[in-house]
Amino acid sequence: MNLVVNDHNIFIIILVTLITSLILVPIVKKVAIHVNAMDEPNPRKIHKVPMPRLGGLAIYLAFLLGYILYGEISTQMISILIGSFLLILVGMIDDINSVPARYKLIVQIIAASIVVLYGNLSFTEISLLGQRIFFNKIIGSIISIIFIVAITNAINLIDGLDGLAAGISSIYFLTIAIIAIILNRLGGLDIIISLIMLGSTLGFLVHNFPPAKIFMGDSGSLFLGFMISVIALLGYKVTTFTSLIVPIVILAIPIFDTVFAILRRLLKGQNIGVADKEHFHHQLLKMKYSPMKSIIIIYLINIAFASVSIFYVLGDTQIAIAIYIILMILLLFVVLNTDILFDHSKKNKVVVNEKVKRTKRKKKKSSK
Repeated sequence: MNLVVNDHNIFIIILVTLITSLILVPIVKKVAIHVNAMDEPNPRKIHKVPMPRLGGLAIYLAFLLGYILYGEISTQMISILIGSFLLILVGMIDDINSVPARYKLIVQIIAASIVVLYGNLSFTEISLLGQRIFFNKIIGSIISIIFIVAITNAINLIDGLDGLAAGISSIYFLTIAIIAIILNRLGGLDIIISLIMLGSTLGFLVHNFPPAKIFMGDSGSLFLGFMISVIALLGYKVTTFTSLIVPIVILAIPIFDTVFAILRRLLKGQNIGVADKEHFHHQLLKMKYSPMKSIIIIYLINIAFASVSIFYVLGDTQIAIAIYIILMILLLFVVLNTDILFDHSKKNKVVVNEKVKRTKRKKKKSSK
């Protein structure tokens, strides 16, 4: 069924997929418990009891129904369906029985390659900060594959707190829809997929918001990251985005968190794939914010970044730049005052040790 999207059926698409996801999540939860797809607690994780995973399957099934009802058949859409199915499959296997990271990376590259090469969905040029860079077919394809894999992993990495990945993804899908309404470009495949994904993700978020009743698992985080990157490529292809800065700014939190994680581990001489408890949400928890408050803070920051994109599209660049500068100052404060990049705990220990030594020296002098 091919649907022309307008202001009226925007809400129908979101409502249908939301209700579908809402109903499917409890069913998937029972399946997860039955097949022992459980996330066991450990020192690196926040939850204290085993939690069912596979929540991504409910999002995926709601997305499929949304596509059947409101999507259209095309080579691009077929490539997206194939790629997303591969990621859901490897994610489900990982949720039940852990899959080595290198194998998951191989599947991500295959899924991205299918979309880029078979779906012919790749960058031919990039407009960023007023500069336009053109690519030939080979370079454009390589950059596009790297882009898809990078965004997929960025969403996967931030999935460490109840409602975090689903909430940030929902803000992304909603922002894309708002931009499309502003530009009056509601007919593109990127917008239809965004609306379907928004409803599907929000339905899951009802069950995943703190305290979560189910986790999305890798089946969810890989699927969401993949769809987010595909929507960005589609939007750039049909000029919903006039600059790559739009999707990048909307995804500022997961991108920054991923970059900081890589730099942090390199500075410590660790493998970049080693998990730790120094992500952005961990820093908020260290500041004694509750998981609920931490999530709301991250949502608000992400909404602020999304508003930068919206103002940029509207042409209000001064407002966009002002908000962006404020957010960058906030980000710098976080970097300098937390362990997100540098390990301040060692420095604090040195300071404490120095104070102890001084105290001991003073006591010795006074006793003499």
